[in-house]
Amino acid sequence: MLGLWGLSREGSVWRDEAATWQVALRPTRDIARMLEHVDAVHALYYLFMHALFEGFGPSTTVLRLPSALAVAAGAACVAEIGRRLCGNPVGLGGGMAFGLVPSVQFHLQEGRPYALVAAGAGLSTLLLVSILQTGANRRGRWTAYGCTVLVCGLLNWLSLLTLPAHLATLVWARAERGTWVRWAAASTAATAGVTPLILFSRTQSGQVSWIPPLTWHMLIGPAVLLALAGVGTLLDRPRARRLSAAAVGLPLLAVPQIGLIGLSLFKPLFVDRYVLFSLLGLALMLGVVLGALVGAVQRRSRSAARWVVPVAIAVASAALLPQALAKRSPHSRVDDVLAAAQRVERWERPGDAVLFVPAARRDTKLVSPQAFTGLRDIALEDTPERSGTLKGVEWDAARIRAEILARQRVILVTDAEDVSRPPSSARDRAKMSTLREHFRPVDDEQVRGRRVVVYERCTPGRPS
Repeated sequence: MLGLWGLSREGSVWRDEAATWQVALRPTRDIARMLEHVDAVHALYYLFMHALFEGFGPSTTVLRLPSALAVAAGAACVAEIGRRLCGNPVGLGGGMAFGLVPSVQFHLQEGRPYALVAAGAGLSTLLLVSILQTGANRRGRWTAYGCTVLVCGLLNWLSLLTLPAHLATLVWARAERGTWVRWAAASTAATAGVTPLILFSRTQSGQVSWIPPLTWHMLIGPAVLLALAGVGTLLDRPRARRLSAAAVGLPLLAVPQIGLIGLSLFKPLFVDRYVLFSLLGLALMLGVVLGALVGAVQRRSRSAARWVVPVAIAVASAALLPQALAKRSPHSRVDDVLAAAQRVERWERPGDAVLFVPAARRDTKLVSPQAFTGLRDIALEDTPERSGTLKGVEWDAARIRAEILARQRVILVTDAEDVSRPPSSARDRAKMSTLREHFRPVDDEQVRGRRVVVYERCTPGRPS
C-alpha cells in the first residue's frame, strides 16, 4: 500500500524515467541496435519494461509498479531473514524499516532497475540464510541462489558486490566445507554470466563521465549508515561466531558501500543508488535494535512489550511523513518531461519548429510524441531509433543555424534557469545565438525544472 500511494506523482515523469519510457516504446530490434552504442548495462531492464509496455500499454503505473512491488518483496525478505534469525519483532521491525528508509522511498516509485536489484539481493540473501540454517545443501536451492545473483548482475553488475558480502557471512558463520564448495560454484557461474556485460559496458564508460570524483563529504552518508549498523551489531545476541543478524546484515551493508568506494578510487562511480540493495543490511540491523528494545521492555512488562513494535513503527512513520510526501511530489526530481510537453502542445501552431537544448531534452518529444504532432524537429538529422541512440543525431552547427533562420516561429525546450548550464556543444551554442540574434521570445514558462520558450522572428525570413 505504501508503494501505491501517490504512484503517478501528479502525472510527472523525470529525465531518468523518460529514458526507460522512450526505450521501452521501441521495437526489440531498435532496442538491440541502441544497446550496441549506449546503456548496455540496462539491457535486461529495458527488455523487461518493453514487454510490460507491450502487454499493458505505457503509463506511469506500468512504469513504476515493478519498483513498488520489488521494494515490497525486498522488505518481505528482510522480515523473513530477521524472523528466522532473531524472532518476529526483529523481522517485522526490519521489514518495515526497509520500506521507510528515505532513499528507498525515493526508488520505491522510480521507473529504473534499482529497486528490482534490491529485491533480488534480498532473495539471494534469504536463500543463503535458509541453506546455512537448515544445512540442506540441495542443488535446487543453490541453483536458485545462482540464478538470482545472475539476474541481479544483469540488471546492475555492481550488485555482484553481494557476493563478497555473502562470503563474509560464510566466514562469520563458520560454514561447512560442502557449503563453501557449492557457494563458490554458484557464485562463479553467476559471475561468469555477467562478465561479458561488464566487459562490453566498459566500452560505454563515457556514460558515467558525469559522476564526480570521490570526495570526503561523499563518505559521510556511508559512515552514518555503518555507525547505525554497528549499534545493531552490539545489540545482537549471542555474540558468538555463528549465523546471526549481525553476520548477515553488517556485511550486506558494509561490503557493497566499501566496495563502491574502492572502485571509485580508480573510476568515479560513487552514486548511492548503485548500491541501494545494501540498505537491506541496514534495515535488518535496525530490526535488531527494535528487537533489543522489545526485550528490554519485556523484562519489565510482557503486556507492554507487545506494543513496542507497532508504536515504534507509528512514530517512525509519522517522523518520516514529510520525507514520504516530498518523495511523492514531482518537485522531488530534477525536472518533469510530461509537464514540458503539455506546454508545447498548448502553444504550438501549424508550421512551427522545435529545438532542444541540450539535445538530451528531446526526451520530452520521445515520451509524448502526440504533443509534437505537426512540429518539425529542425536540428535532427537522424532519429534515435535509426541511429541507435537515446537522443538522435543532429545536423552540424551551420546547418542548424540555416534551418532556424528559415523559420518564423520556433519553440525551444530547455532546462529551467536555476538548473541550466551554458551550452557545451557547438550545435547548442549555434541554436541559442541564432535565437537571440534573430528572434524574440513571445511566451516563456518554467514548469517543474524545464523551460519552454516560443520565439518569433524579429526580421522577415524566408518561410519554410
